[in-house]
Amino acid sequence: MDSNTIYYATSCVALVTAFLLYLRLRSQNTPLNIPGPPSPSYIFGHMPQILLSPRYGDHEFEWLRSYGSVYRLKKCFGQDRLMVADPLALQHILHSPDFCLAPLPKNVLGSEHRELRSALNVGFTAAAVRNYQPVFQKAAQMISDEFESSSAVAIDVCPLLCTATLGAASETLLGHSIQALGEDFVANNLQMLALSGSQSKGDLLIEAIGAYLPKWIWRATMHLPITAVSTLRKGKHLADRIGGRIARERIDAMKQGLDVETDLFSVLLHATTSGKMKTELKENDVVAQTLIVLLAGQEPTARTLHHGLRMHPDFQDKLRAEIHSNVGGGTGNVAYDNMPLLDAFIKETLRLYPAMPLFDRVAEQDTIIPLAESITTSTGESINQIPVQKGQLLTLAIASYQRLAPHWGKDPLKFDPSRWLEGTPYKGDAVGPYANLLNFLGGPRTCLG
Repeated sequence: MDSNTIYYATSCVALVTAFLLYLRLRSQNTPLNIPGPPSPSYIFGHMPQILLSPRYGDHEFEWLRSYGSVYRLKKCFGQDRLMVADPLALQHILHSPDFCLAPLPKNVLGSEHRELRSALNVGFTAAAVRNYQPVFQKAAQMISDEFESSSAVAIDVCPLLCTATLGAASETLLGHSIQALGEDFVANNLQMLALSGSQSKGDLLIEAIGAYLPKWIWRATMHLPITAVSTLRKGKHLADRIGGRIARERIDAMKQGLDVETDLFSVLLHATTSGKMKTELKENDVVAQTLIVLLAGQEPTARTLHHGLRMHPDFQDKLRAEIHSNVGGGTGNVAYDNMPLLDAFIKETLRLYPAMPLFDRVAEQDTIIPLAESITTSTGESINQIPVQKGQLLTLAIASYQRLAPHWGKDPLKFDPSRWLEGTPYKGDAVGPYANLLNFLGGPRTCLG
């Protein structure tokens, strides 16, 4: 073994040891009397049960029934986390300045994140979204044409939905068709989607350790000869190249006095260069978001709708009949308000199958979290608020919240779009920004799209 190998191995051991000591000291500083299931492993905690179960929720929903809407779990290396599904607690965490995003690599969310998000808002106003409708209709027509031209008895709609949503995202965000992205980017995009749908115990450890690593280590790992890393590295390179080319085209057009397109890049670049925004962004700031907005704009939508349709084929004929009665053979404007079953199906799919069922937050200071329903601590005390210390990790249990029996009516575990047709299914104070669902979170960090 050469000296370099010994050096790097020793450095890795030292880093991991220091990290474990840090977590041990941190866990000792955050005592909790909130009950929860016993941890099956110090190294992995409950994470494999939550994230690697054959069917999502097999353990989580059982814990929800056993321990209530707030309970204690272990993350990797013995870290305490609170699983929170209580509506009032969720509302408080999402809107309070006392909580921030869980630790992420600093090159993912830097100090510019708040300013960048504020700037991106210009592309998601009501007026901007209305301009995107023809693009969505075009994507839907593309899927329909594929169905009609296929002679197969059964069609795998997932690749079609992914391609269609990537095309729609490309046109609305970048102002270019999917063909302009190039075959390499489209192929790499499918590889990244496949990677995002698979996780292992090793991934859990990397995520647990990596969140606390300095920026220079993350940069170094991006050069490792690992399939997942090389796929991400290639995707970032291709996206930056495409985004840079499009940004330069838009800026040149604006300098020549040409009309600005209605895609997100054009709106954002125009608002930035014209001085209409308080936040000043550079071209590189916009280009760096190319990969993120394309992935975020397609994957959750495609996967959620595909899963809902696949799990409930009995609703497909009903949806076709309603859509056909409103659209027929025309391609003009569609009155979506006249399709209540489609609206109910989408809402129920979002409710029962959130693309991101868990979101992490961290307490930035000692604070109190109010509860809609009291819970019993491990010492037998009934409490209606939870004191948490600075640094406490909290997980917003979105999938559990959207299955709470007192709040979502009869049989909340059952897929039943009719609950949306019979009135407002949610009972309680407003929590989420859309139909009281938390798929798009809420508060200052509500999902833009």
